[in-house]
Amino acid sequence: MSSSFRIRPARTSDVPVIKALVAPLADSRVLMAKETVAYYEGLQEFRIAEDDDGVLGCGALHVMWEDLAEVRTLATAQNAQGRGIGTALVERLLDDARALGVERVFCLTFEVEFFRRRGFQVMADQSAVDPAVYSELLRSHDEGVAEFLDLARVKPNTLGNTRMIRQLDDR
Repeated sequence: MSSSFRIRPARTSDVPVIKALVAPLADSRVLMAKETVAYYEGLQEFRIAEDDDGVLGCGALHVMWEDLAEVRTLATAQNAQGRGIGTALVERLLDDARALGVERVFCLTFEVEFFRRRGFQVMADQSAVDPAVYSELLRSHDEGVAEFLDLARVKPNTLGNTRMIRQLDDR
């Protein structure tokens, strides 16, 4: 298998592959499983890493507020790990965040060292948003926003995960 790959926006035909990449991680509770419709609804947030043999990984950037977005659903195929795919996807998502005007990117992860090496820091507390923004975010129906806010209703889904955040530079 070649070590070169490319990253592109996701297409509707990628949804079954995204679900297949996420399935083993959801089974082991590393990622949250989603209904198929949720992948289609958020498709424009996804980036796909692929080579000539097919899809190697995926990741999404979900804007939560004016200056805040989340890296979510980051997954690499088991047989493609160690090739820099996760790193390339995160860097592309951070570039996407910059292009959108986002200043901070959040993730909820078990892979603390992976994200730390990419400039993320463990959140000391939940003061990442001011109280007015917090009250607005409470109105969101998105489970990722609920996880960011550390709401009790999502606690079973987030046990053991670490909240991390990265301030973006102007690069």
